Amino acid sequence: MGLDDPTEQDEVFDINGFQFIANKELIDQAQPVTVDFKNVGFEITSSIRPAAGGCGGCGTSSTCC
Repeated sequence: MGLDDPTEQDEVFDINGFQFIANKELIDQAQPVTVDFKNVGFEITSSIRPAAGGCGGCGTSSTCC
């Protein structure tokens, strides 16, 4: 997640005063996508799962941060 300006390849979502921009091809592959605000930042979940071995950036092998 980062700051960006939309391009022709992007889909723009306005939700509760926040604007989310996602690549149209990626959003189609990742459905459903959920963005949730937690106490320390945003949590993004989708149907895309990491390759074998995963990434343990947040302390578990099934979570990527």
